[in-house]
Amino acid sequence: MNGLDVERIAVEINRSGLNPFADLRLLRSYRTVLARLRPAAYLGYTIKPNIYGSLAAASLGIPALPNVSGLGTAFIRGGSLQMLVTQLYRAGFRKAPVVFFQNDEDRRLFIDRRIVRRDQAHVLPGSGIDLGRFTPEPVPIGPPTFLLIARLLRDKGVVEFVEAGRQLRSEMPDARFQLLGPIDEGNRTAITSADLASWVGEGLVEHLGTTDDVRPFIAASTAVVLPSYREGLPRSLLEGAAMGRPLIAADVPGCRNVVEDGVNGLLCEARSAKSLTATIRRLAGMTTIERQAMGDAGRRKVQAQYSEELVVQAYLDVLAKLDRRLMTN
Repeated sequence: MNGLDVERIAVEINRSGLNPFADLRLLRSYRTVLARLRPAAYLGYTIKPNIYGSLAAASLGIPALPNVSGLGTAFIRGGSLQMLVTQLYRAGFRKAPVVFFQNDEDRRLFIDRRIVRRDQAHVLPGSGIDLGRFTPEPVPIGPPTFLLIARLLRDKGVVEFVEAGRQLRSEMPDARFQLLGPIDEGNRTAITSADLASWVGEGLVEHLGTTDDVRPFIAASTAVVLPSYREGLPRSLLEGAAMGRPLIAADVPGCRNVVEDGVNGLLCEARSAKSLTATIRRLAGMTTIERQAMGDAGRRKVQAQYSEELVVQAYLDVLAKLDRRLMTN
């Protein structure tokens, strides 16, 4: 048992691996656990738990409620991997009564490709933000600090962020560009340790490592940045907005759901260091009052649309419908 007074069962999983035998073992592991527990429903999250957990649940007659929190490298890069993942999603989600998505563009894509049926697909407001834990903080005084919170992957726009730091170094010598997140060299788009060491050594960025609590780092920042190539609904932007920070993000699905350009942050072109550089320059040139107004707008948006209570209630509503259906059968 843990602090939540629930049983925690470890299931070995290689998030990025493509070994079919390992994935079959994962499927068997899920089936073994679910057969023992016989839960009322299986709630999945991220690609392999969504696919193999849902397949295992379906084989046992257990309703699966997968949550597609983002499309990941397979859909961003395309090719044969995307075709394989599409087929696996289609098989995994076939019997799911509901499939949750975190933005409407991902939902429409899955419907258009006939991975899910229209009646299955529901949009959730992300994974929810605890507004009592993520509270507004005063804007720090001093040189501008731009914070990118993410796994260190090329698909997160890390290279463009570093290049923006390089381009702005001469005109904004005191500005700080910070990376907060783990190196994930098992991922196909990972930033290598050597690349990161080179950037840090050159003075382009600071690597803050990893943390269980991002709040002190957000509080110390001027803006939270995420020039990602595609997202579900990025938690780092929601957390930054909840704490009253203006946002800078790429104009892509997921990010543009959170960032209203010119209202609570600024949008830039995806995969463009030049556009990101200009956008950071623009925000740095704003007055403290203008940046504070953006931060206040972001807090209001999260309160209205992305609170933890809204997400929990969406799950409870679906579970209640499943319960009523079982009772009438």
